[in-house]
Amino acid sequence: MADNYLEKRYDEVFGHKTTVKKIGRTLDSLLIQNRSTRGYKTDFEVKDETLRKIIGVNTKIASARNQQVLRFKPVTGDDAKLVLPHIRLGGALPDLHLPLKGTEPNAFIIVCSAAEETRYVDIDLGISLQSMLLKAVEIGLNGLIICAFDHSEITAALALPYPPLAILAIGKSAEKFRLEPITESQSHNYYRTPDNTHVVPKVRIEDLLI
Repeated sequence: MADNYLEKRYDEVFGHKTTVKKIGRTLDSLLIQNRSTRGYKTDFEVKDETLRKIIGVNTKIASARNQQVLRFKPVTGDDAKLVLPHIRLGGALPDLHLPLKGTEPNAFIIVCSAAEETRYVDIDLGISLQSMLLKAVEIGLNGLIICAFDHSEITAALALPYPPLAILAIGKSAEKFRLEPITESQSHNYYRTPDNTHVVPKVRIEDLLI
C-alpha cells in the first residue's frame, strides 16, 4: 500500500486535505531549559538578525502603563569584544573566573531606558528580559542576564544614547545544567559538580505557598 494512501483517499472523497495539529514546546519545557548560561560555544556565531528576532518579542509583551520606554542595542562581531572586558559573570563562583577561557559569549543585547528609571521601568525590564530569554531558548539558544557591569565603560564603548539597565548575553550553551529542589531554609547558591554540571537550587512549591 502506498504511503498516505488512506489520507489521499479521504481527500479524494471529501474534497479537502486532512491536517495534523502539531503540538509545540510547552512553557514548562522552555522554562526548564532557560538556565543562566556562563559558557558558550565560540564556534557558533550569533547573527544580528537573530538578535533582532529576540528583541522583537518586545512588540508583543506587557508594559506597565503601556509606557514602552525600553530600548535595545544588538551587539555582535567586533563590537561584542568591546563589551567583554566590562562584565562580570558567576558572582557565586569567584574561584572559577567565569566565563572560562574559550567559552566567552560573542553576542549581547544591551537594554536601556529612554526615560528615568522608576519601579514601572523595572517591572518592564523584568518582563522584557525573561521574554527575550524564552524566545532565545525557543530558537535553540541560551542566555544570561548580566547586571554586574561597568555602566560608564559600556555606554562609552558603544556610544549609547541612553544609560544601560541590563545586558543579555546570547549564544549556544556549552554547559550542562540540573535543577535541584530545596526547602526554603537550604542554601540558594548555585554550584558546580566535579563533572562540571551547573546545579541550580529551586525552592519547592510547598515552601512557596503562603
